[in-house]
Order: sequence, then structure tokens, then C-alpha cells
Amino acid sequence: MEVVSLVLLFRFNAYQGSVWFTQANAVSGKVLDWESRMKAYAQLGSVNKQLTEENLRMQAELSVLHRRLAELEHDSSLTERVLAEQLAGIRHIPAQVISNSIKDRDNLITINRGSADGVRKEMGVVCGTGVVGIVANTGRHYAIVLPVLNSHSSISCRLKDSEYFGYMKWNGGNPLRAFIDDIPRHARIRKDESVETSGFSSVFPPGIFVGRVRRVLNSDDGLSYKLEIGLSTDFGKLRDVSVIEWEGYEREPEVKEEDKKAKK
Repeated sequence: MEVVSLVLLFRFNAYQGSVWFTQANAVSGKVLDWESRMKAYAQLGSVNKQLTEENLRMQAELSVLHRRLAELEHDSSLTERVLAEQLAGIRHIPAQVISNSIKDRDNLITINRGSADGVRKEMGVVCGTGVVGIVANTGRHYAIVLPVLNSHSSISCRLKDSEYFGYMKWNGGNPLRAFIDDIPRHARIRKDESVETSGFSSVFPPGIFVGRVRRVLNSDDGLSYKLEIGLSTDFGKLRDVSVIEWEGYEREPEVKEEDKKAKK
């Protein structure tokens, strides 16, 4: 009888009906808002993966365009073809960091992808802000990554504008700083100049952002420069990464059957 009375009250009285309608909408809207937030939170993983892959694709595109447009005679079809060729050989395997350290001299990262997912040793690992490291060992469903923050890490890098290159290493200490040795004394280097992967190995394609030049120092022997690099990747916040397989590096030529017979 109470329920029936309430229905009659709100149904046939304008003021009481408007109050009920307003309050019901407010409660319903709050519930829907909570539901929307929960769904958005549950989808953060896939969103982060998509953003990581998109950032990497854009970095590669910008690098290619930066270096190729000057060589092209404003031929849009040729530009698109060159860009497609450069990006065609890059495959991404999204993964998440499940174990990470930044306090040791020889830090390691564990990711939740392994040989069953196509991950192999010496494949590059990147995130949306830049280079992470190189796969050192793989299990079936997990892999160990040798990050930039490891004394055994050595990654071929170049200065984006001047194109001088060297190997970036981390000597311990600050997890946001690394160094590139053996830059020639005649090189003109700007502070905050971008540093990117050189593409001179089979691990990383050219043009992936690494960081920026923070200081220009003298080498230990005084014959070259030593660059202090501010790393673009904050390893303390690392979560979503991508393992990349790059097919653009020069491969050993295939040996034809007649050549094999001739060698025999």
C-alpha cells in the first residue's frame, strides 16, 4: 500500500513528480558516470598500447620526412613510397613491464611477452617516449630486457641535426642521464639538440627519440667530446612497452643453389 501510495503521489501531482524526476535523474546520472569511469579505467591498458604504437610510428615518420624531403623534388607519390618502404619492415609486439629496477648498476626489466609471442634475443624495446633497451633473454611467455640503465648497455645513436654518431652508455647514478663518447672536436653541437637511434644496427630503426644534449664535456683523453644526454624515458614510471622487429637493416645475401654447387 505504501508503494502504491507513493506511485499515485508522484504520478498525479506535478510538484512531487518534478522533484522525483529531478532526484532520479541525478542518481541515475551519478551511477552512469561511475560506470563510465570504471570502463575507461579498465580500458587504460589497451589505450596505452595504442598510444605507444602511434608515438613510435609518428617518430619514424618524422625522421624519414626530415631526411628525405630535402632529396625529393616535391613529388608526393615518391615521398609516400619512400615512407612506406621505411616503415614496412617494423613490427610491434605490445608488452607490459612486470618487474623493473633503477637503483642498481646493472638493472634488468622483465616483460610479459616471450618466444611464444614472437620475442627473440637482441630485439629492441621501446615505449611511447623513446628507447627502453634490448631483449637479453627469453622464456616462452616472458623476456628479460637489458635497459639503457645497465652498465653493459651500448646503443648506437646520432645527433639529429649534425648527424654525428656514437654509442650511448650509462655509468650508474642518475637514471635520467647517459653519455655518448668520441664525438669529434670539430663538431658543432647545440644544447638541447635531439638524439635519436642511428639505424646502424639490426636492433633499432633510425629516428627513434632517445633524449636531448644537456652538456658538452671533454673526453678523458681530451681528444674528443663527451655528451651528457637527458634521457626521454623515465624508467621509474615505465609500464607499457613495445618489442620491435626491424627488417630494414642490411641482411646477408641469399645464396643461390648454383652458387652453393660452385662452392662445393
